[in-house]
Amino acid sequence: RISLGHPDRAAERELLAGADRREMLAHLPALLDAGELLALQQRVQQVHASGALLDYLQDLIAATRSGRWFLQGLSPRAGISVLRAAKAQALLAGRDYVAPDDIQAVLPQTVAHRVTPVGDAGRGAQEQVRAMIAAVPLP
Repeated sequence: RISLGHPDRAAERELLAGADRREMLAHLPALLDAGELLALQQRVQQVHASGALLDYLQDLIAATRSGRWFLQGLSPRAGISVLRAAKAQALLAGRDYVAPDDIQAVLPQTVAHRVTPVGDAGRGAQEQVRAMIAAVPLP
């Protein structure tokens, strides 16, 4: 999940006045065409994740299920989403392999909407995910 923040006053006024968001989006320039996007998606699939890296990801997923950090842990499908995001992160960094830093970078944003911190830890889900990451040993 990506937080875009709030619009500036003028943009908010357009929304309140009934400006059609689809019309607003129609005026944004395309950064990629469909073929370029498909090619990038295929390149992301080719990024390598070692066995040790997959073990680390499984350790993080298991930590979410321990009951120490969150009321309910992540599903295997959430793990797949994290791995895909980490592969994209690695590709953007110019690598053809996933590093633990990639997992750590994408995990809070990828799973914060899927977890509820235990008790009143005084922090939001992303902060709780970061605290959990710090407690799980690196491979």
